[in-house]
Amino acid sequence: MISATNISKQFGKLKALDNISVTYPAGECIALIGPNGSGKTTFIKSILGMVVPDSGKILFKGKDIAHDCHYRSDIGYMPQIGRYPENMTIGQVLEMMKDIRNHRGSLDDDLVNDFNFKSLLNKRMRTLSGGTRQKVSAALAFMFNPEVLILDEPTAGLDPVASEILKQKIVKEKEKGKLILITSHVLSELDDIVTQVMYMQDGKMIFYKPFDLLQFETGENKLSKAIATIMQQNQFSDIL
Repeated sequence: MISATNISKQFGKLKALDNISVTYPAGECIALIGPNGSGKTTFIKSILGMVVPDSGKILFKGKDIAHDCHYRSDIGYMPQIGRYPENMTIGQVLEMMKDIRNHRGSLDDDLVNDFNFKSLLNKRMRTLSGGTRQKVSAALAFMFNPEVLILDEPTAGLDPVASEILKQKIVKEKEKGKLILITSHVLSELDDIVTQVMYMQDGKMIFYKPFDLLQFETGENKLSKAIATIMQQNQFSDIL
């Protein structure tokens, strides 16, 4: 569904992306992980068209995304920090996004209902906690039934109940055959939902493989422990 070929991006002397080539098929939930500064956000923004790579190309459903914005209507994006007009209410933000997206199909209000937004619609964005802002971002990402979901630190700031609601929603959408790409520093949140793992470091893709294969190779069931085992044993060269 999404394929990247030889993607590189440099900001001054910093090589943020170094010759990344990868294919993300539909029906997978992929964890994009790595330390701060590894290039995860730059790569996500390249897929979204927010960053233009210096070289390489990205295809969405077989079509080059360069100089084309229409493919974005098939992507739901949940940023790590959602920024909204401070004086608008939650209800106004939801309606504004519906107008902007001009979505012709049915809307997915599952998270609007599960997060009980009906009692919060008149709350202004400036009064909301970080967790409630995250709920708004999550609801908007799923609302327009996108074929692809890109979720950047989706559970950051969410309480345990909201976090579980969101995880169950992610699983539900994956089972529909959607492609879901998640970045997170809280690896324990990903154990039950991811099917593939892509690890980045210093702008390079170190590995990309099925989670169950990673578990087999390391003897660890938890993603955090599997990654720790690889790093401690310096096995990167052995698992490429």
